Amino acid sequence: MAHNNHTHLHGQDLPKVLQLLPNPCFALVEANNSHKFHFLKAWASPLPQDQFLETHAGSVQVLLSSAIGPPITAQILHLLPSLKLLVTISAGLDHVDLAECRARGVAIASASKIFAEDVADVAVGLLLDVMRNISASDRFVRDGFWVSKCDFALGSKIGGKRVGIVGLGNIGLEVAKRLEAFGCNILYNSRKKKPFVSYHFFPDVCELAANSDVLVICCGLNAQTHHMINKKVLLALGREGVIVNVGRGAIIDEKEMVQCLVRGEIGGAGLDVFENEPHVPKELFALDNVVLSPHQAALTPECFTALRELVIGNLEAFFSNKPLLSQVENN
Repeated sequence: MAHNNHTHLHGQDLPKVLQLLPNPCFALVEANNSHKFHFLKAWASPLPQDQFLETHAGSVQVLLSSAIGPPITAQILHLLPSLKLLVTISAGLDHVDLAECRARGVAIASASKIFAEDVADVAVGLLLDVMRNISASDRFVRDGFWVSKCDFALGSKIGGKRVGIVGLGNIGLEVAKRLEAFGCNILYNSRKKKPFVSYHFFPDVCELAANSDVLVICCGLNAQTHHMINKKVLLALGREGVIVNVGRGAIIDEKEMVQCLVRGEIGGAGLDVFENEPHVPKELFALDNVVLSPHQAALTPECFTALRELVIGNLEAFFSNKPLLSQVENN
């Protein structure tokens, strides 16, 4: 780990923390901590990024990143031979070359636990919205149809529904906890069976879909989960089935999902994430049984405050040779 006593250091002598692109959370971190750390901003330099990184290659031990910034590739890691820690403010790690970090001995501190409750709230909100037609009924009233048409499509009872959760990690467990309170029957698929829960485990996601009324996607995106929710899984979910995605867009084969929704082969969708953000398939805009959200499930003021404290805590721990607050085990 790092070896810096930075109590009385100033300016260039402070421990260096690299940022590749601006981020509102990083700005909050810097605002109260510029006396403790020297924040290097690659985007603010007149030098091309590669040259900027090479200039600081020998002294940068920590890199801040997020899922909406540039991916942390082998090429970037190669330019930073002194790097010891990557602090990411995202729950997912699909923007990081984990194998290269492992090979170089770069520790990773993530924010997965910080987001869990807020993301779970949105997952449940999307499920409720789709199944009870909340957004659609809001449009129905605003457009004056309550007066002229009187009748509106009935929603579906939540209690008693079989909810299949794909990925029973921090977020998935919070979703399960919330939906248990609604009286839902929780089923799940995960990399391995969780011995500490009583929910029914399905090793095969297609079998999970076939036994679920709602499928909630909470897992991370990686080579194994890319397009894991394909046409076969969607057809297994069926004409009455609803899919909710708060994971990553590319976990679902988006083209197939759009076709299934347009043809009525699945019952509805609540989507916070998409395959080619910020671009959303236009076919979805006309569908009343689809609720859309601009990848903001994790974004609350409380979350930003907790994130800032976590990033600072990880930086202070690293430069004091103490255990990280949120280290990713085995990357």
